[in-house]
Amino acid sequence: MVGPAKPKTTTAKAAPKAAAKTPASAAKKKPKVVLPKNVKKLITHRSTRPLWAKIRRTAKSKKVPAETLLKKKPKFVVKKIGGEKNGSKRKVLVKKGKKYYPTEDKPKKRRTGQKTFNSHKRTLKEGLVPGSVLIILAGRHRGKRVVFLRQLSSGLLLVTGPFKINACPLRRMHQQFVIVTSTRLDISGVKVPDHIDDKYFNVKKDRSPKGKKGDGGDIFDTKAEAWKPDETRKADQINVDKQLIQLIRKNKEKKLLFAYLGSYFQLRNRVFPHKLKF
Repeated sequence: MVGPAKPKTTTAKAAPKAAAKTPASAAKKKPKVVLPKNVKKLITHRSTRPLWAKIRRTAKSKKVPAETLLKKKPKFVVKKIGGEKNGSKRKVLVKKGKKYYPTEDKPKKRRTGQKTFNSHKRTLKEGLVPGSVLIILAGRHRGKRVVFLRQLSSGLLLVTGPFKINACPLRRMHQQFVIVTSTRLDISGVKVPDHIDDKYFNVKKDRSPKGKKGDGGDIFDTKAEAWKPDETRKADQINVDKQLIQLIRKNKEKKLLFAYLGSYFQLRNRVFPHKLKF
């Protein structure tokens, strides 16, 4: 006959589990850092986050905790004054007020922490390298094929015809309005003047009065004067064109390149742009 079942005995393996929950292990946990209210306000609001980062940097350089820089400084300082009937004490402002106050309050500009256009990263689309031939899709010179020289600081492309081949001068173009072709020229030897930048293309408006009474000028003359390039632009254009034309003449397929740059890009019947290989 089978005897009564023996009661289960606890083994020595259960001992480590109990040992795991000891006060020593609980002490290892890092205590939660409770931030002051004024620090929480700085961190939560997006307009003040850059200010909190600046405070942390200054605190690190001074080797003090950042919270100490946020403590409010006293507006008044108590100074002792001699004399029996003067009260012996006076409250003096730490920071004196302005002598002049504007009649109108101007709104203060706040830093939002957003990146400005100047700090944006400039990128080029795939296959777009200096020396590649582009097709212009918009503007006065649309349909023309031009040579890409370099990217300017604003992100725009500096291109030229050359002017002697297709009458396209040194211009700025956005890369959204060009088609990149597989034709490329090695322009490593072409020296583009350093002063050709975004400011170079700013048109200076003549703000001088056109005519006054008694000067013989017509005060009702509203015709806008036609823009004309100055001598520096003409010299720069001739300099760049000369280098590019010499480069094309050294190429084996110079006749084809001259004809290619001088021709217009056109779409005819049953010619689909998505099937073309540029």
